[in-house]
Amino acid sequence: MSRKVNPKQDQGILPEYDFSHAVRGKHHEAYATGNNVIFLEPDLATVFKDSESVNRVLRLLLDLAKENASTDRPRAAKRRPGTG
Repeated sequence: MSRKVNPKQDQGILPEYDFSHAVRGKHHEAYATGNNVIFLEPDLATVFKDSESVNRVLRLLLDLAKENASTDRPRAAKRRPGTG
């Protein structure tokens, strides 16, 4: 069944937008369950093929950040501008 386009409704859509392969409600289930849907830039999507690989790297990054932010070691004093 083909829907006719109402010209008045179509005014805000630019001609370069192509929705011919769009899927309505594609991420509806993920949103409904409370999961975050995150879109990766194409260069990152070539490296991170699935959620598991993204999660693994993010957990590693968090672990490294926690190690470096540890309160076990004294922090270096910040120098004030103009104090030598």
